[in-house]
Amino acid sequence: MTTSLHVEQAGGGLPLVLLHAFPLSSAMWAEQRERLASRCHVLTPDQRGFGASPLGPDAPDLAACADDVVALLDRLGLDRVVLGGLSMGGYVAMALLRRHPERVRALVLADTKAGLDPEAARANRLRVAQDVERHGNGGLVEQMLPVLLGSTTTTERPGVVERVRAMVEQAPPSAVAWAQRAMAGRSDAFDVLAGADVPALVLVGDEDVLSTVDDARAMTEVLPQGQLAVLDRAGHLSALEVPDAFADAVGTFLDGL
Repeated sequence: MTTSLHVEQAGGGLPLVLLHAFPLSSAMWAEQRERLASRCHVLTPDQRGFGASPLGPDAPDLAACADDVVALLDRLGLDRVVLGGLSMGGYVAMALLRRHPERVRALVLADTKAGLDPEAARANRLRVAQDVERHGNGGLVEQMLPVLLGSTTTTERPGVVERVRAMVEQAPPSAVAWAQRAMAGRSDAFDVLAGADVPALVLVGDEDVLSTVDDARAMTEVLPQGQLAVLDRAGHLSALEVPDAFADAVGTFLDGL
């Protein structure tokens, strides 16, 4: 069953749905809503369990997250949208593309990857899920901050570091565990991207150590209409770290649709 997602909206016209990273909320898209609202109708839902959206009773599965987004589109009377996602949001976007391709007019995939986790990374996701259920997510902050943010942000953007720290601290342990298990069980999505003959923008921070420039290039090469934008001095949360450059790249892409 689907969960009714809380959503923040701004602007009008062409609908652009932006799905947030793990373990954040739609709050990470505040700058993008502000910057892109003059160009399109920006929708930033809280994915299930995060922000103001309930977790629901379903077993961990990104397909459930994808169906949540489609239920939101149905509720708002939106047919085809530009679908964007960063990190986990990208995984959900690819799951939606697999299940509901007719709802996607164009794609924006940021700091994410189509391949599976290496076995060690998958095992770590399951370990973290178990750990946060037992002990809360206090240890998650120190584990994740160094890999979520690029080295430039860590040294030169203390405000961004503290904002991300606060968002990670606010993530409910139940949602963290659910999402980790869902991501651990996800499918390889290269076949989905290869069949997605829609305009597609792939963005990546040049300092991203979780979803690398090579990962982004691999997705771009299989997408029939893929184009790549590498954002300088940004890590895994490029939309937060270099919001102007991110919005400029997305805005230019939207102008071309």
